[in-house]
Amino acid sequence: MLRPDTLAGQLTRTLVLWVGGVWLACVAGVVWYADREINFNFDSELVEVSHRMFEIALDRLDRAPSDAQRPVIEPAPRAFADAAVLFRIVDANGRVLMRSAETPADIFSVPVSSGFADTAEWRIYTVHHPQRALYLQVADPLEERSSAVNRTLVGLLVPLIAVLPLLALLLRRIARDELRVLQQLSGEIGRRGGNRLEPIQLERLPRELQLVSDHVNRLLERLSQSLDVERALAANAAHELRTPLAAARLRLHTALEESGGPERQTHVQAALQSLETLSQRAEKLLQLSRAESGGALGREPVSLPALAGAVVDEFWSDITARHPLALEVDEQGVMPVHGDADALAIALRNLIENALRHGRGSLVEVEARAPATLVVRDAGPGVPASQIASLVKRHVRKSSDRAGYGLGLSIVTTIVEKHGGRLELESPPPGREHGLEARLVLPPASAEEESVRPDAPASSPASARTSAPES
Repeated sequence: MLRPDTLAGQLTRTLVLWVGGVWLACVAGVVWYADREINFNFDSELVEVSHRMFEIALDRLDRAPSDAQRPVIEPAPRAFADAAVLFRIVDANGRVLMRSAETPADIFSVPVSSGFADTAEWRIYTVHHPQRALYLQVADPLEERSSAVNRTLVGLLVPLIAVLPLLALLLRRIARDELRVLQQLSGEIGRRGGNRLEPIQLERLPRELQLVSDHVNRLLERLSQSLDVERALAANAAHELRTPLAAARLRLHTALEESGGPERQTHVQAALQSLETLSQRAEKLLQLSRAESGGALGREPVSLPALAGAVVDEFWSDITARHPLALEVDEQGVMPVHGDADALAIALRNLIENALRHGRGSLVEVEARAPATLVVRDAGPGVPASQIASLVKRHVRKSSDRAGYGLGLSIVTTIVEKHGGRLELESPPPGREHGLEARLVLPPASAEEESVRPDAPASSPASARTSAPES
Protein backbone atom coordinates (compact mmCIF):
# COMPACT_ATOMS: atom_id res chain seq x y z
CA MET A 1 0.00 0.00 0.00
CA LEU A 2 1.41 3.39 -1.02
CA ARG A 3 2.23 5.75 1.79
CA PRO A 4 -0.03 8.81 1.67
CA ASP A 5 1.75 11.99 0.65
CA THR A 6 2.21 14.83 3.10
CA LEU A 7 0.39 18.12 2.72
CA ALA A 8 3.74 19.89 2.25
CA GLY A 9 4.61 17.45 -0.54
CA GLN A 10 1.26 17.96 -2.25
CA LEU A 11 1.59 21.74 -2.05
CA THR A 12 5.15 21.60 -3.38
CA ARG A 13 4.21 19.34 -6.29
CA THR A 14 1.17 21.46 -7.17
CA LEU A 15 3.10 24.72 -7.01
CA VAL A 16 6.00 23.35 -9.07
CA LEU A 17 3.61 22.03 -11.72
CA TRP A 18 1.73 25.31 -11.90
CA VAL A 19 4.87 27.45 -11.88
CA GLY A 20 6.47 25.21 -14.51
CA GLY A 21 3.31 25.29 -16.63
CA VAL A 22 2.99 29.07 -16.42
CA TRP A 23 6.69 29.41 -17.18
CA LEU A 24 6.35 27.17 -20.25
CA ALA A 25 3.35 29.20 -21.42
CA CYS A 26 5.40 32.36 -20.98
CA VAL A 27 8.28 30.75 -22.89
CA ALA A 28 5.91 29.86 -25.74
CA GLY A 29 4.61 33.42 -25.79
CA VAL A 30 8.12 34.89 -25.74
CA VAL A 31 9.30 32.55 -28.50
CA TRP A 32 6.29 33.47 -30.64
CA TYR A 33 6.98 37.16 -30.11
CA ALA A 34 10.72 36.69 -30.69
CA ASP A 35 10.02 34.80 -33.93
CA ARG A 36 7.91 37.69 -35.20
CA GLU A 37 10.53 40.24 -34.20
CA ILE A 38 13.38 38.25 -35.69
CA ASN A 39 11.55 37.80 -39.00
CA PHE A 40 10.59 41.47 -39.02
CA ASN A 41 14.19 42.54 -38.43
CA PHE A 42 15.53 40.16 -41.09
CA ASP A 43 12.88 41.36 -43.58
CA SER A 44 13.65 45.02 -42.81
CA GLU A 45 17.31 44.41 -43.33
CA LEU A 46 16.62 42.53 -46.57
CA VAL A 47 14.52 45.42 -47.89
CA GLU A 48 17.18 47.96 -46.93
CA VAL A 49 19.97 45.98 -48.56
CA SER A 50 17.90 45.48 -51.74
CA HIS A 51 17.23 49.16 -52.23
CA ARG A 52 20.79 50.14 -51.42
CA MET A 53 22.43 47.75 -53.85
CA PHE A 54 19.94 48.02 -56.78
CA GLU A 55 21.55 51.11 -58.31
CA ILE A 56 25.05 49.75 -57.75
CA ALA A 57 24.17 46.50 -59.51
CA LEU A 58 22.55 48.38 -62.44
CA ASP A 59 25.63 50.56 -62.83
CA ARG A 60 27.82 47.48 -63.13
CA LEU A 61 25.33 45.88 -65.53
CA ASP A 62 25.36 48.91 -67.79
CA ARG A 63 29.18 49.03 -67.92
CA ALA A 64 29.58 45.32 -68.56
CA PRO A 65 29.92 43.98 -72.12
CA SER A 66 26.51 43.17 -73.57
CA ASP A 67 25.83 39.46 -74.09
CA ALA A 68 22.27 38.38 -74.60
CA GLN A 69 23.11 34.70 -74.11
CA ARG A 70 24.93 34.89 -70.79
CA PRO A 71 24.14 36.96 -67.70
CA VAL A 72 26.69 39.16 -66.06
CA ILE A 73 28.19 37.44 -63.04
CA GLU A 74 29.41 39.61 -60.17
CA PRO A 75 30.81 38.64 -56.76
CA ALA A 76 28.15 38.89 -54.09
CA PRO A 77 28.60 41.96 -51.87
CA ARG A 78 29.21 41.40 -48.16
CA ALA A 79 26.21 42.96 -46.58
CA PHE A 80 26.95 41.12 -43.31
CA ALA A 81 30.18 40.12 -41.68
CA ASP A 82 29.42 36.44 -42.03
CA ALA A 83 27.21 36.18 -45.11
CA ALA A 84 27.08 37.40 -48.69
CA VAL A 85 23.96 38.78 -50.31
CA LEU A 86 22.71 36.47 -53.05
CA PHE A 87 20.94 38.45 -55.78
CA ARG A 88 19.98 38.58 -59.45
CA ILE A 89 18.54 41.13 -61.89
CA VAL A 90 15.87 39.98 -64.34
CA ASP A 91 13.73 41.70 -66.92
CA ALA A 92 9.96 41.60 -67.18
CA ASN A 93 10.13 38.30 -69.09
CA GLY A 94 12.16 36.65 -66.35
CA ARG A 95 15.45 36.59 -68.29
CA VAL A 96 18.43 36.77 -65.92
CA LEU A 97 20.62 39.74 -66.79
CA MET A 98 22.91 39.67 -63.80
CA ARG A 99 23.46 37.48 -60.78
CA SER A 100 25.91 36.98 -57.96
CA ALA A 101 28.58 34.37 -58.41
CA GLU A 102 27.49 32.39 -55.32
CA THR A 103 23.85 32.20 -56.35
CA PRO A 104 22.62 28.62 -56.96
CA ALA A 105 20.51 28.20 -60.05
CA ASP A 106 17.30 27.12 -58.34
CA ILE A 107 16.91 29.40 -55.34
CA PHE A 108 14.87 32.09 -57.18
CA SER A 109 12.10 29.77 -58.27
CA VAL A 110 9.37 32.26 -57.38
CA PRO A 111 7.14 34.55 -59.47
CA VAL A 112 8.72 37.83 -60.60
CA SER A 113 6.57 40.30 -58.68
CA SER A 114 7.29 42.89 -56.03
CA GLY A 115 7.25 41.70 -52.43
CA PHE A 116 8.26 38.67 -50.37
CA ALA A 117 8.03 35.03 -51.37
CA ASP A 118 9.28 31.88 -49.68
CA THR A 119 10.73 28.62 -50.87
CA ALA A 120 11.59 25.63 -48.75
CA GLU A 121 14.94 27.12 -47.69
CA TRP A 122 14.96 30.78 -48.76
CA ARG A 123 13.17 34.06 -48.16
CA ILE A 124 13.04 36.02 -51.45
CA TYR A 125 12.45 39.73 -51.74
CA THR A 126 11.73 41.23 -55.19
CA VAL A 127 11.90 44.97 -55.88
CA HIS A 128 10.87 46.69 -59.16
CA HIS A 129 12.95 49.54 -60.54
CA PRO A 130 10.85 52.70 -60.70
CA GLN A 131 12.07 53.74 -64.21
CA ARG A 132 13.17 50.58 -65.97
CA ALA A 133 11.43 47.25 -66.50
CA LEU A 134 13.91 45.46 -64.33
CA TYR A 135 13.59 43.53 -61.08
CA LEU A 136 16.13 42.85 -58.35
CA GLN A 137 15.64 39.65 -56.30
CA VAL A 138 17.58 39.13 -53.07
CA ALA A 139 17.62 35.81 -51.17
CA ASP A 140 18.07 35.26 -47.47
CA PRO A 141 18.39 31.71 -45.95
CA LEU A 142 15.53 30.71 -43.61
CA GLU A 143 17.92 28.57 -41.57
CA GLU A 144 19.47 31.66 -40.03
CA ARG A 145 16.08 32.81 -38.82
CA SER A 146 15.26 29.35 -37.37
CA SER A 147 18.64 29.24 -35.69
CA ALA A 148 18.02 32.61 -34.04
CA VAL A 149 14.60 31.47 -32.78
CA ASN A 150 16.06 28.19 -31.49
CA ARG A 151 18.80 30.04 -29.62
CA THR A 152 16.12 32.19 -27.97
CA LEU A 153 14.11 29.09 -27.03
CA VAL A 154 17.14 27.34 -25.54
CA GLY A 155 18.08 30.48 -23.65
CA LEU A 156 14.66 30.45 -21.98
CA LEU A 157 14.35 26.71 -21.36
CA VAL A 158 17.78 26.10 -19.86
CA PRO A 159 17.19 28.45 -16.91
CA LEU A 160 13.77 26.82 -16.37
CA ILE A 161 15.28 23.33 -16.24
CA ALA A 162 18.03 24.54 -13.92
CA VAL A 163 15.78 26.54 -11.61
CA LEU A 164 12.85 24.11 -11.23
CA PRO A 165 14.68 21.65 -8.88
CA LEU A 166 15.91 24.55 -6.74
CA LEU A 167 12.41 26.03 -6.81
CA ALA A 168 10.97 22.67 -5.68
CA LEU A 169 13.37 22.50 -2.73
CA LEU A 170 12.64 26.10 -1.79
CA LEU A 171 8.87 25.62 -2.02
CA ARG A 172 9.04 22.40 0.00
CA ARG A 173 10.99 24.11 2.76
CA ILE A 174 8.61 27.06 2.78
CA ALA A 175 5.59 24.71 2.86
CA ARG A 176 7.07 22.73 5.76
CA ASP A 177 7.83 25.88 7.71
CA GLU A 178 4.38 27.32 7.12
CA LEU A 179 2.64 24.01 7.94
CA ARG A 180 4.63 23.39 11.13
CA VAL A 181 1.85 25.08 13.08
CA LEU A 182 -0.57 22.52 11.61
CA GLN A 183 1.65 19.73 12.94
CA GLN A 184 1.65 21.40 16.35
CA LEU A 185 -2.14 21.59 16.29
CA SER A 186 -2.34 17.93 15.24
CA GLY A 187 0.01 16.95 18.06
CA GLU A 188 -2.03 18.86 20.64
CA ILE A 189 -5.23 17.18 19.45
CA GLY A 190 -3.52 13.77 19.54
CA ARG A 191 -2.42 14.31 23.15
CA ARG A 192 -5.99 14.88 24.29
CA GLY A 193 -7.68 11.89 25.89
CA GLY A 194 -10.13 10.80 28.53
CA ASN A 195 -7.99 12.25 31.34
CA ARG A 196 -6.77 15.31 29.44
CA LEU A 197 -9.48 17.43 27.91
CA GLU A 198 -8.17 20.93 28.57
CA PRO A 199 -8.52 23.47 25.73
CA ILE A 200 -5.86 23.76 23.05
CA GLN A 201 -3.91 27.00 23.31
CA LEU A 202 -1.51 27.75 20.45
CA GLU A 203 -0.33 31.26 19.60
CA ARG A 204 -0.21 32.86 16.16
CA LEU A 205 -2.46 30.37 14.44
CA PRO A 206 -3.66 31.30 10.94
CA ARG A 207 -7.30 32.27 10.74
CA GLU A 208 -8.39 28.95 9.21
CA LEU A 209 -6.54 26.87 11.82
CA GLN A 210 -7.77 29.12 14.62
CA LEU A 211 -11.33 28.24 13.60
CA VAL A 212 -10.42 24.54 13.70
CA SER A 213 -8.85 24.99 17.14
CA ASP A 214 -11.94 26.82 18.43
CA HIS A 215 -14.26 24.06 17.17
CA VAL A 216 -12.05 21.36 18.71
CA ASN A 217 -12.01 23.23 22.03
CA ARG A 218 -15.79 23.42 22.04
CA LEU A 219 -15.97 19.70 21.26
CA LEU A 220 -13.53 18.93 24.09
CA GLU A 221 -15.59 21.05 26.46
CA ARG A 222 -18.80 19.19 25.58
CA LEU A 223 -17.00 15.84 25.85
CA SER A 224 -15.54 16.77 29.24
CA GLN A 225 -18.96 17.76 30.54
CA SER A 226 -20.46 14.49 29.28
CA LEU A 227 -17.72 12.43 30.90
CA ASP A 228 -18.07 14.33 34.18
CA VAL A 229 -21.80 13.71 34.19
CA GLU A 230 -21.31 10.02 33.44
CA ARG A 231 -18.65 9.55 36.12
CA ALA A 232 -20.57 11.54 38.68
CA LEU A 233 -23.70 9.52 37.98
CA ALA A 234 -21.88 6.21 38.43
CA ALA A 235 -20.00 7.38 41.50
CA ASN A 236 -23.04 8.95 43.17
CA ALA A 237 -25.26 5.96 42.38
CA ALA A 238 -22.71 3.51 43.73
CA HIS A 239 -22.00 5.66 46.79
CA GLU A 240 -25.65 6.14 47.63
CA LEU A 241 -26.26 2.39 47.34
CA ARG A 242 -23.53 1.38 49.77
CA THR A 243 -25.27 2.38 53.00
CA PRO A 244 -28.73 0.90 52.28
CA LEU A 245 -27.12 -2.23 50.87
CA ALA A 246 -25.01 -2.69 53.99
CA ALA A 247 -28.08 -2.21 56.22
CA ALA A 248 -30.09 -4.71 54.18
CA ARG A 249 -27.28 -7.26 54.35
CA LEU A 250 -27.04 -6.85 58.13
CA ARG A 251 -30.77 -7.38 58.55
CA LEU A 252 -30.71 -10.44 56.34
CA HIS A 253 -27.79 -11.92 58.30
CA THR A 254 -29.81 -11.38 61.48
CA ALA A 255 -32.90 -12.94 59.88
CA LEU A 256 -30.85 -15.88 58.68
CA GLU A 257 -29.52 -16.54 62.17
CA GLU A 258 -32.98 -16.26 63.76
CA SER A 259 -35.04 -18.07 61.09
CA GLY A 260 -36.20 -21.53 61.89
CA GLY A 261 -37.53 -23.25 58.78
CA PRO A 262 -35.22 -24.49 56.00
CA GLU A 263 -37.45 -22.99 53.29
CA ARG A 264 -37.27 -19.59 54.91
CA GLN A 265 -33.55 -19.94 55.29
CA THR A 266 -33.28 -20.71 51.58
CA HIS A 267 -35.17 -17.56 50.61
CA VAL A 268 -33.19 -15.41 53.01
CA GLN A 269 -29.93 -16.92 51.74
CA ALA A 270 -30.94 -16.17 48.12
CA ALA A 271 -31.83 -12.58 49.02
CA LEU A 272 -28.55 -12.23 50.89
CA GLN A 273 -26.65 -13.52 47.88
CA SER A 274 -28.42 -11.05 45.60
CA LEU A 275 -27.54 -8.17 47.91
CA GLU A 276 -23.95 -9.41 48.03
CA THR A 277 -23.85 -9.34 44.24
CA LEU A 278 -25.36 -5.85 44.15
CA SER A 279 -22.84 -4.61 46.74
CA GLN A 280 -19.95 -5.94 44.72
CA ARG A 281 -21.34 -4.33 41.59
CA ALA A 282 -21.63 -0.96 43.36
CA GLU A 283 -18.03 -1.31 44.53
CA LYS A 284 -16.90 -2.03 40.96
CA LEU A 285 -18.72 1.06 39.72
CA LEU A 286 -16.93 3.18 42.31
CA GLN A 287 -13.59 1.70 41.30
CA LEU A 288 -14.27 2.28 37.62
CA SER A 289 -15.36 5.88 38.24
CA ARG A 290 -12.20 6.62 40.19
CA ALA A 291 -9.98 4.89 37.65
CA GLU A 292 -11.46 6.78 34.71
CA SER A 293 -11.28 10.15 36.41
CA GLY A 294 -7.51 9.85 36.72
CA GLY A 295 -7.28 13.17 38.51
CA ALA A 296 -7.39 11.60 41.98
CA LEU A 297 -4.54 9.17 41.33
CA GLY A 298 -1.44 9.79 43.42
CA ARG A 299 2.09 9.90 42.10
CA GLU A 300 4.61 8.39 44.52
CA PRO A 301 7.08 5.49 44.56
CA VAL A 302 5.37 2.13 45.14
CA SER A 303 7.05 -1.17 45.99
CA LEU A 304 5.39 -3.93 43.96
CA PRO A 305 6.53 -6.76 46.33
CA ALA A 306 5.04 -4.91 49.30
CA LEU A 307 1.89 -4.16 47.33
CA ALA A 308 1.44 -7.79 46.26
CA GLY A 309 2.03 -9.02 49.81
CA ALA A 310 -0.54 -6.62 51.26
CA VAL A 311 -3.23 -7.55 48.73
CA VAL A 312 -2.68 -11.30 49.13
CA ASP A 313 -2.79 -10.91 52.92
CA GLU A 314 -6.28 -9.43 52.57
CA PHE A 315 -7.47 -12.63 50.90
CA TRP A 316 -5.66 -14.87 53.40
CA SER A 317 -7.23 -12.98 56.32
CA ASP A 318 -10.76 -13.63 55.02
CA ILE A 319 -12.07 -16.10 57.58
CA THR A 320 -15.27 -16.77 55.63
CA ALA A 321 -13.47 -18.46 52.72
CA ARG A 322 -10.30 -20.39 52.08
CA HIS A 323 -8.56 -18.84 49.07
CA PRO A 324 -5.99 -21.10 47.39
CA LEU A 325 -3.40 -18.40 46.85
CA ALA A 326 0.38 -18.58 46.45
CA LEU A 327 2.70 -15.57 46.48
CA GLU A 328 6.19 -15.29 45.04
CA VAL A 329 8.15 -12.03 45.08
CA ASP A 330 11.68 -10.93 44.36
CA GLU A 331 12.40 -7.80 46.38
CA GLN A 332 15.92 -7.46 45.01
CA GLY A 333 15.02 -7.68 41.30
CA VAL A 334 11.70 -5.83 41.18
CA MET A 335 12.04 -2.07 40.78
CA PRO A 336 9.63 0.47 42.31
CA VAL A 337 7.04 2.16 40.11
CA HIS A 338 5.74 5.70 40.27
CA GLY A 339 1.98 5.79 40.79
CA ASP A 340 -0.96 5.35 43.11
CA ALA A 341 -0.64 2.39 45.50
CA ASP A 342 -4.37 2.20 46.18
CA ALA A 343 -5.28 2.17 42.50
CA LEU A 344 -2.67 -0.49 41.72
CA ALA A 345 -3.98 -2.54 44.65
CA ILE A 346 -7.49 -2.33 43.16
CA ALA A 347 -6.16 -3.56 39.82
CA LEU A 348 -4.31 -6.49 41.40
CA ARG A 349 -7.29 -7.33 43.60
CA ASN A 350 -9.57 -7.49 40.55
CA LEU A 351 -7.16 -9.85 38.79
CA ILE A 352 -7.03 -12.13 41.82
CA GLU A 353 -10.82 -12.11 42.15
CA ASN A 354 -11.22 -13.05 38.51
CA ALA A 355 -8.65 -15.83 38.84
CA LEU A 356 -10.33 -17.22 41.98
CA ARG A 357 -13.75 -17.02 40.36
CA HIS A 358 -12.82 -18.67 37.06
CA GLY A 359 -10.02 -20.91 38.26
CA ARG A 360 -12.58 -23.44 39.56
CA GLY A 361 -10.78 -24.07 42.83
CA SER A 362 -7.29 -24.32 41.32
CA LEU A 363 -4.29 -22.68 42.93
CA VAL A 364 -3.93 -19.00 41.99
CA GLU A 365 -0.32 -17.84 41.79
CA VAL A 366 0.64 -14.21 42.35
CA GLU A 367 4.13 -13.02 41.40
CA ALA A 368 6.09 -9.78 41.54
CA ARG A 369 8.52 -10.16 38.65
CA ALA A 370 11.44 -8.02 37.49
CA PRO A 371 11.71 -5.37 36.32
CA ALA A 372 8.23 -4.08 37.33
CA THR A 373 5.57 -6.68 36.56
CA LEU A 374 2.75 -8.22 38.60
CA VAL A 375 1.53 -11.64 37.45
CA VAL A 376 -1.67 -13.49 38.38
CA ARG A 377 -2.01 -17.03 37.08
CA ASP A 378 -4.73 -19.66 37.50
CA ALA A 379 -5.04 -23.26 36.35
CA GLY A 380 -8.66 -23.11 35.24
CA PRO A 381 -10.05 -24.02 31.83
CA GLY A 382 -8.63 -20.86 30.25
CA VAL A 383 -10.00 -18.76 27.41
CA PRO A 384 -9.87 -19.38 23.65
CA ALA A 385 -7.36 -17.17 21.87
CA SER A 386 -10.14 -15.56 19.80
CA GLN A 387 -11.87 -14.28 22.96
CA ILE A 388 -8.89 -12.85 24.86
CA ALA A 389 -9.10 -9.43 23.21
CA SER A 390 -12.77 -9.05 24.20
CA LEU A 391 -12.18 -9.73 27.91
CA VAL A 392 -11.10 -6.14 28.63
CA LYS A 393 -14.37 -4.74 27.24
CA ARG A 394 -17.04 -3.70 29.68
CA HIS A 395 -19.87 -6.10 30.48
CA VAL A 396 -18.13 -9.00 28.74
CA ARG A 397 -18.01 -12.14 30.86
CA LYS A 398 -15.57 -14.99 30.49
CA SER A 399 -18.07 -17.80 31.04
CA SER A 400 -21.62 -18.46 30.06
CA ASP A 401 -22.82 -18.35 33.65
CA ARG A 402 -23.52 -15.01 35.31
CA ALA A 403 -20.38 -14.97 37.45
CA GLY A 404 -18.54 -11.72 37.06
CA TYR A 405 -19.87 -8.32 36.06
CA GLY A 406 -17.81 -7.53 32.99
CA LEU A 407 -16.11 -4.59 34.75
CA GLY A 408 -13.09 -6.12 36.49
CA LEU A 409 -10.64 -6.30 33.59
CA SER A 410 -11.93 -2.98 32.24
CA ILE A 411 -11.04 -1.39 35.57
CA VAL A 412 -7.62 -3.04 35.50
CA THR A 413 -6.95 -1.82 31.96
CA THR A 414 -7.96 1.74 32.82
CA ILE A 415 -5.76 1.86 35.93
CA VAL A 416 -2.69 0.38 34.29
CA GLU A 417 -2.98 2.71 31.27
CA LYS A 418 -3.17 5.70 33.65
CA HIS A 419 0.20 4.50 34.98
CA GLY A 420 1.72 4.22 31.50
CA GLY A 421 1.69 0.41 31.53
CA ARG A 422 -0.29 -2.33 29.83
CA LEU A 423 -2.32 -5.42 30.65
CA GLU A 424 -1.22 -8.63 28.93
CA LEU A 425 -3.41 -11.74 28.85
CA GLU A 426 -2.21 -15.17 27.76
CA SER A 427 -4.09 -18.47 27.74
CA PRO A 428 -2.75 -20.97 28.45
CA PRO A 429 0.23 -19.61 30.42
CA PRO A 430 3.72 -20.47 29.11
CA GLY A 431 4.55 -24.09 29.87
CA ARG A 432 0.98 -24.94 30.94
CA GLU A 433 -1.75 -26.89 29.20
CA HIS A 434 -4.62 -24.74 30.45
CA GLY A 435 -5.28 -21.69 32.57
CA LEU A 436 -5.01 -17.94 32.16
CA GLU A 437 -2.13 -15.59 32.99
CA ALA A 438 -2.60 -11.85 33.44
CA ARG A 439 0.41 -9.53 33.61
CA LEU A 440 0.51 -5.91 34.75
CA VAL A 441 3.60 -4.53 32.99
CA LEU A 442 4.46 -1.15 34.50
CA PRO A 443 7.26 1.33 33.75
CA PRO A 444 9.91 1.41 36.51
CA ALA A 445 10.32 4.64 38.44
CA SER A 446 13.24 6.91 37.55
CA ALA A 447 16.29 7.16 39.78
CA GLU A 448 15.07 10.18 41.72
CA GLU A 449 11.71 8.50 42.37
CA GLU A 450 13.02 5.20 43.75
CA SER A 451 12.61 6.11 47.41
CA VAL A 452 9.85 3.70 48.51
CA ARG A 453 6.89 4.96 50.48
CA PRO A 454 7.72 4.89 54.21
CA ASP A 455 4.24 3.59 55.05
CA ALA A 456 4.28 0.80 52.48
CA PRO A 457 3.11 -2.49 53.94
CA ALA A 458 5.60 -5.24 54.50
CA SER A 459 5.69 -8.07 52.02
CA SER A 460 6.68 -11.67 52.09
CA PRO A 461 10.37 -12.54 52.17
CA ALA A 462 12.30 -12.34 48.96
CA SER A 463 11.71 -15.20 46.56
CA ALA A 464 9.27 -16.78 49.04
CA ARG A 465 6.37 -18.94 47.87
CA THR A 466 3.50 -19.25 50.34
CA SER A 467 0.02 -20.69 50.06
CA ALA A 468 -3.06 -20.29 52.20
CA PRO A 469 -2.66 -22.11 55.53
CA GLU A 470 -4.71 -25.23 56.19
CA SER A 471 -7.63 -24.70 58.54
